[in-house]
Amino acid sequence: MVYNRYIKLATLLLVTLNGLRGLAQEATSIDSITYEPVDQELFDTIVAMDKAYFDAYNTCDMKKQALLYAEDLEFYHDKGGLTTSKQDVLDAIEKNICGKVQRTLVAGSVEVYPIKDFGAVEIGYHKFFNNEEPNAQSKPGKFIILWKQTAENWKITKVISLH
Repeated sequence: MVYNRYIKLATLLLVTLNGLRGLAQEATSIDSITYEPVDQELFDTIVAMDKAYFDAYNTCDMKKQALLYAEDLEFYHDKGGLTTSKQDVLDAIEKNICGKVQRTLVAGSVEVYPIKDFGAVEIGYHKFFNNEEPNAQSKPGKFIILWKQTAENWKITKVISLH
């Protein structure tokens, strides 16, 4: 009877370990997935829009930034919370970023996916460098931007910024 318990326990342990090994292999295969754009033209367009926006951001071109933000902008920041006022976002950038911070995109990190009848979602990593602390180390932060395609252009409607 005790012997049967040990056999059942050993069998349960082997089944559990085998299942965990399968999960570990699955996680490894997910990590090795390489991104390929679903739509290369859309990818190129959104990467160009990202560059246009962050060139304006880095040079404090507030008019260009304002043109690229939708009126109903939602900006989610993991440390600052949610801002739903386009003007408040622009004011915060002008006060806290202009002349102080530069953004660079982490090469090869951008993924772009179409959103049917809306536009696209851009996901990637970027770094921010503080001009006032040139020796400070910058760690990549993840971002998600929802781009809405309008009749005349693309607009940023939602931003999720994670540091």
